[in-house]
Amino acid sequence: MAVLPLYGVIAPGGNKLRGEHLNLANLADQIEAAFDTKRLSAVVLAINSPGGSPVQSSLIFDRIRQLADEKGVPVYAFAEDVMASGGYWLGLCADEIYINKNSVVGSIGVVSAGFGFPALLEKVGVDRRLYSAGENKIKLDPFSPEKEDDILWLKKIQGDIHNNFKELVKTRRGERLKKRKDKELFSGDVWIGEKAAELGLVDGIADLRSFCREKFGEKVRFNLVEGRQGFLAKKLGLAQQQAIGADAVDALITAVRNQSLWGRFGL
Repeated sequence: MAVLPLYGVIAPGGNKLRGEHLNLANLADQIEAAFDTKRLSAVVLAINSPGGSPVQSSLIFDRIRQLADEKGVPVYAFAEDVMASGGYWLGLCADEIYINKNSVVGSIGVVSAGFGFPALLEKVGVDRRLYSAGENKIKLDPFSPEKEDDILWLKKIQGDIHNNFKELVKTRRGERLKKRKDKELFSGDVWIGEKAAELGLVDGIADLRSFCREKFGEKVRFNLVEGRQGFLAKKLGLAQQQAIGADAVDALITAVRNQSLWGRFGL
């Protein structure tokens, strides 16, 4: 029994050894190792993620499903604190999903966040000079006034990604979803424990060890593919990082961004 922990924010980049982000580049070796486990009966995903990049979520999903299908191995997912947004996308890798009665699940939607600074530039007396070739090259420039056309363009992209997410949920969960609840399911809302199970987003309430021992026998052995770092360090994306100078600034920005993702779920 291979156990693959998927803890943290889903984002490109980061240090592979420190495991600052969940992305395919950082996880590829661990995913391969999980499916190469000797006498493998199943791969278990231990998930604690508030989401992040839809592209990286999709890439990780594809790699896990490719190997599961190639090797004919079942995949089970178990949520800890949060399995939301891209974290739920990862949960969809599994044939069955189980959660704690207090786990936060869902957030099937797409969000983009940023800041606008045109008033600040005017206040401090800075003259912004921006030149481009191509009328769409400077969409959503944070130092220029917001444009309605740019907002519509962004919402179109968000809508396309949201549709991809919804189709994946429908394909992977199938008849287990309560179809009459489509509007509710895909609103970006989240649910706790039993309610998520009632909606068909998950298969029930269970913990990893008890479930696997009941399904595969009392003598089942667990092979942890990746060691778990401290939750707070992983949560902030600063695991084992000793940063100075510009690296310290990058680390702080990463920490603030990651904390904002966790903060959406009260963590």
